[in-house]
Parts: sequence; C-alpha cells; structure tokens
Amino acid sequence: MISCGEPSGDLYAAELARRIRARDPAAVITGFGGERLRAAGADLLGDFSGLSVTGLLEVARVLPRTYRMFRRLVAAARAERPDVLVAVDFPDFNFRLAAKVRRLGVPIVYYISPQLWAWRSGRMKTMRALADRVLVIFPFEEQIYKDAGVPVEWVGHPLLDVMPAPRPKHPLAAEMGLSTAAPIVALLPGSRRNEVRSTLPGLAAAARQIRERLPSVQFVVARAPHITDDLLSPLQSPGGVPAVVLDGRADDVLQLADLALVASGTVTVQAALHECPMVVVYRLSPLTYRLGRPFVRVSTFAMANLVAGKRVVPELIQDDFTPARVAAEALDILTNPERAARMRDDLRDVRRRLGTPGASDRAARAVLEVAGRSRNRATTLR
Repeated sequence: MISCGEPSGDLYAAELARRIRARDPAAVITGFGGERLRAAGADLLGDFSGLSVTGLLEVARVLPRTYRMFRRLVAAARAERPDVLVAVDFPDFNFRLAAKVRRLGVPIVYYISPQLWAWRSGRMKTMRALADRVLVIFPFEEQIYKDAGVPVEWVGHPLLDVMPAPRPKHPLAAEMGLSTAAPIVALLPGSRRNEVRSTLPGLAAAARQIRERLPSVQFVVARAPHITDDLLSPLQSPGGVPAVVLDGRADDVLQLADLALVASGTVTVQAALHECPMVVVYRLSPLTYRLGRPFVRVSTFAMANLVAGKRVVPELIQDDFTPARVAAEALDILTNPERAARMRDDLRDVRRRLGTPGASDRAARAVLEVAGRSRNRATTLR
C-alpha cells in the first residue's frame, strides 16, 4: 500500500511503483495518490485532487474529505493486510495513517521523509516509533536520522531518474513559440491551487516591471496538473504580460529559461538539476505564517540552498515577496552575466551533491526487503 497526497509525491510514488513491479512483476500495489501512480499500475482507493493544500485554514476546509480518505485506507489495510505501507511525504496525513496501520502489524517504510530537521523537530520521536525504515533523498538527512536513532537509508533524489535528456535549444524554443535571441523567464507558481492563488499575482506584477526594463523579455509558464485557466487570470489582467503556458513540461521550460521565478518546493531542486538561475518566492496566509514561524529551525527555505549549505539563490519569503523585490533580483541576474554564471556553478555543485540516478530502484529494493520480511514472518506464524 502506498499513500501520497500531492503532485510531487505522486511523481515519486509512480516511479517507485514501476521499479517495484520491475523487480517483482507479481506485486500488487494499492493506496492513495494521483494519476501518475494510477498509470504506474496502482489500484487507487482514492486520489488527492482538491486535498493538497498548504496553510492551517486551507487544511481545515478539506478535513471532512481527508478523514473519509483516511478511514477508507485504514479499512482496506485491515481487510487486505498489505505486506508494507509506504508513506510518501504528506506528514500530517501519513503520520496518522502509519500509526493506525502499524497497529495492524503492517511494517512502515517512509519515503521522501518530511523535513523534520527544519521545523517541528519533536516529530522525529514519532518517526522513530513508526518507521521500520526511512528512505531519505537529501545527503545531509541521513546523519540527522541516524543521530536520532531512526533506521535510515539515503537513496538519492528520484528527480534524477525522471529528467528527460536535454534537447537542442533552438528547436525547443521554436516549438514553444519563443526565441533564443531574447531573454526567457520561466514562471513556476506552484503545484497546489492555493499556492498559485497566493504566488502568481505577485509574479505577474513582477513580470510587468521586468518587461518595463527589458522590453524584449519573454515569459513562459510551466503549469502543474490541476491548475485551471482561472488560476492564471493574473497574467491576463489589465496591464498583464503575454506568456506562453505549457502543461506538464517543467523540464523543457527550465532547460530553456535564462531565469526561473519559482514557488519554494520541489521545483527548486528541479531547477538546480537544470542549472537554471532562479528567484525563489513563497507566501502563506498571515495567520499560518505567524503560528508556524517559531517552529522553523532553518534560516533558509529553498532546497537548493539547503543542499548547498549556503544561500546560492535568492529567497523572498512572506513580507519580502513583493513585485519590486522580485523584479530587482530578476533584472540583476538577467543583466549581470557574472552573477548568473556563479549561480550556475553553485547549482552544478548542488546537482553533484544529490547523488546518482537509480534512487527509485534503490527505494524499491528497500521496500521489497521490508515487505519480504513481513511476508516471511506471516508465513512462519501461520
């Protein structure tokens, strides 16, 4: 059984499912996820469409549907007794699910572990009590979990497994209706609907300011699944900037862009893998930010910066996220070749630190090891 509750988790869970089936074609996979996991051969009991949100108030609105999904998964685990539950990130849901399913005697593998070292570190005790194995994707995480007494294995980052081969830039740009003769700025405003509502108006306003200084600049939007046209309306508002909108092609967009304006999250790693200079932004509701900020233990948020161990890309979080600040950072990168080159060098080092391809297969091996022990134990008891 696999449980993932957001688009990036769905991508990783799908690759995991494919590698599990490659290693064991008889494996039966069920659970909770999205279209990618379903396409990888999982028999889903429900999908996360509409449930993937950030912020306290936003989470409260989807609680009834979330709880129904929780009960459905627990009932299925009780009836089917899977050999292992694989929880993929999504900690507020998956911690509760794992605790309930573990009481049924089902072992737990936590893949794409939540950032316990960054905030609400008390949850590390919960992880130690819940997980038979934790599979982490960032190299610095392994020692943190070992020090906390959690059984852990660093498998590498699964984005390395799904990155497409680079394509020649000129044909790629022409295919998108863009020109490599003028600057290209990518906008990646997030994968959750409420993220886009919060982020895109500021990015659209920044884009207008950038275009005032660089009239030849071109904008392209990489739209995540479930992001509907109405959420992109800030780009069409009075005084908006023309932008090419592409669905499901973030890698192509990041390969082509001279600069990306991105919402903090997995996409910062994706941009780093493409060595694409970026400005990272994020904004939560004021109440959520005020309540959550005291629990945050890191001084930087973007994963590219955390992996590098220093601030290699600018971050504009909450009150610092203003159109003027975004435009100023963007214009400096676009017009300062030395700064852009330094950033690309630093991002190349981030890519090196993330390990080698094969993370999904290493994770599949670990999951099947735990499942095999569970199956052998059940056979012995019978």
